[in-house]
Amino acid sequence: MTNIRSRNSNSSLTRRAMLKAAGAGAATLAMPWVANAQANTIKIGLVSPMTGPLGLFGETDNFSLARIRALLAKGLQVGGKTYQVEILARDAQSNPNKAAELAGDLILNQKVHFMVPASTTDINNPTADQCELYGVPSMSSSSPWQAFVMPRGGAGKAFEWTYHMFWGLEDVLATYVALWKSVETNKKIGMLFPRNSDGETWGNNDYGLPPAVKKAGFAATSPSMFQPLTNDFSAQISEFRKNECDLVGGISYVPDLKTFITQCKQQNYRPKVVTVAAALLFPSGIEAMGELGEGMSTEVWWTPTFPFKSSLTGERSRDLANAWEKETGKQWTQPLGYSHALWEVVLDSLKRSADPLDRSANRDALKATNLETLVGKVSFAGGPHPNICKTAIFGGQWVKGQKFPYDLKIVDTTVSPIIEPEAKMQLIRWS
Repeated sequence: MTNIRSRNSNSSLTRRAMLKAAGAGAATLAMPWVANAQANTIKIGLVSPMTGPLGLFGETDNFSLARIRALLAKGLQVGGKTYQVEILARDAQSNPNKAAELAGDLILNQKVHFMVPASTTDINNPTADQCELYGVPSMSSSSPWQAFVMPRGGAGKAFEWTYHMFWGLEDVLATYVALWKSVETNKKIGMLFPRNSDGETWGNNDYGLPPAVKKAGFAATSPSMFQPLTNDFSAQISEFRKNECDLVGGISYVPDLKTFITQCKQQNYRPKVVTVAAALLFPSGIEAMGELGEGMSTEVWWTPTFPFKSSLTGERSRDLANAWEKETGKQWTQPLGYSHALWEVVLDSLKRSADPLDRSANRDALKATNLETLVGKVSFAGGPHPNICKTAIFGGQWVKGQKFPYDLKIVDTTVSPIIEPEAKMQLIRWS
């Protein structure tokens, strides 16, 4: 870990310099932080991957945003005073450089008092880095906590301004291992990782998937990482077949996984289990693979069966899922719970702030959060890192559905035994 920390520290210095330049470019004639001219208006910045390859992660943000704006129509009560709340939503287009640029503008030009990087490593990290650089409280989710902490040089120190709630790699890896142990295989796993920050985190030989599966008694084959949006997985498939891998595990996004699975069938490689993060989270991602999607497995970080309720609306997870399906005509999707819970934490912090127009006061309130939300209790006391709150995770498998083409069934609750499994894990039945 020493070399990793040193490398992260050096890259953090470079990143800070680059982000400062990006923020300065976005700010053009911006002056240093001064009190907002609109003395009764709290400004919150939202940076989300609403379009682009990561768009499925940001798909629910506008839905949640509309509901939050409706709740805030008459303002927010803080310390007996009513404040108007302006939420400035920005689409980062799945581009980390765009996220940094937008964050810089929101901080330096728009003078936001709070920032919400909605989801994914590529959006959370550059936005949080800008917040850390310029002193703005930030609350994010929907990427493993190691992916939020380690690449930003936080392995050995706390961040001052940026906080995050989600499970960690240790949790998803334990979930994957539990899934794989529940079925009969030869315990040989092929590792599938993209050549990007997510792939480097998941494929890390110190805290990633390879050492976890080896420790659990599985043999791991790790061919070279694939270039995102590649059209040829022959090298990976060849290695998996040569090493007789019954299982495939890793992380990918929908276009790449579809290409990989299609080529597996074409090249007569048919693993018994495919458990992949990111690509298999969403109904539309499974539907995009057609019949090849049935039997795929993944982690589950929010489901309508969650037993918690919203601190803002009193809704249960099932209520929120029903509202989404009624309004959009689409099946519930995992980011829905977190896109709501983020606002629970942000608004709770503002309500408790000594001065919601002061960034430091908002940061102090965020740090002291102790709140029951739609995704469970959020508190930064006693976490694996001072800026992290861990949340629940399950193992799930896609099966033929009734109302929709496929349903995501909970098949393992080893890590978070707060609900009962809905079904048993099954091997993939290749047609």
